[in-house]
Amino acid sequence: MAATTVASQLPHFVGLRRAGPSKAEMFSHSAVHFRLDQSSKASRAVVAMAGSGKFFVGGNWKCNGSKESISKLVSDLNAATLESDVDVVVAPPFVYIEQVKNSLTDRIEVSAQNVWIGKGGAFTGEISAEQLLDIGCKWVILGHSERRHIIGEDDQFIGKKAAYALSQNLKVIACIGELLEEREAGKTFDVCFKQMKAFADSITNWQDVVIAYEPVWAIGTGKVATPQQAQEVHAAVRDWLKTNISPEVASATRIIYGGSVNGGNCAELAKQEDIDGFLVGGASLKGPEFATIINSVTSKKVAA
Repeated sequence: MAATTVASQLPHFVGLRRAGPSKAEMFSHSAVHFRLDQSSKASRAVVAMAGSGKFFVGGNWKCNGSKESISKLVSDLNAATLESDVDVVVAPPFVYIEQVKNSLTDRIEVSAQNVWIGKGGAFTGEISAEQLLDIGCKWVILGHSERRHIIGEDDQFIGKKAAYALSQNLKVIACIGELLEEREAGKTFDVCFKQMKAFADSITNWQDVVIAYEPVWAIGTGKVATPQQAQEVHAAVRDWLKTNISPEVASATRIIYGGSVNGGNCAELAKQEDIDGFLVGGASLKGPEFATIINSVTSKKVAA
């Protein structure tokens, strides 16, 4: 890939600072006025089929852990009794991927948290899809709100990353989600559909894609969308896939929820027909609690 092409796809930075709100600023007014009610604009009825894919739970460890703590977490996961009909993936920091891959049960697959937009080369600090595959990674998380709103990756850049990863047979957890002010302005669907379109503009094969809806206001804040709020967006995203891609893709693509998911709220969320699993942050760093979330698939069976 030519350097000029890569440069044209990168977001604009001033040094390491990006214009726009910081993560703290994004949530600053929520403590004063946090409204979880869905606005009238984002409450329109949708018609969508429920997904047919296998329940999926991912653990995003973010920039957390040490050799010692990760060894303990892996040990807890290896000892856990997990329901068989769930796909489970964990995403350690880059530097611990090989440690996890070499010690974690084959029952759980390993993901990266980011990947470069193309083939490796003179791109300091980046990791290529080929390198991830070389050490046994099968998945990558792309479009996470922390990459979008802190690092400054835009929709098109993320879509192109996803396309290249998939071209190399690296599966993708594609994240979408709105800011608090976007939800309050009734723009939830608009934002999510715009992010979906950027993926769709670059992706031709959805077989190895899992969509993660993560409302930004619920990530790491302790606030969580109600099961009804999450279901509404999941159903709308599935309907978008049905209309813009195909009914087959809409049915087969798993749409998982992320945003302060824990052992206490996962069962009620899992009962929603269009919630096909979870992308878990902080709770995935606790082996027994993460196992509880994985096993919440039993709630899905009861609900079905």
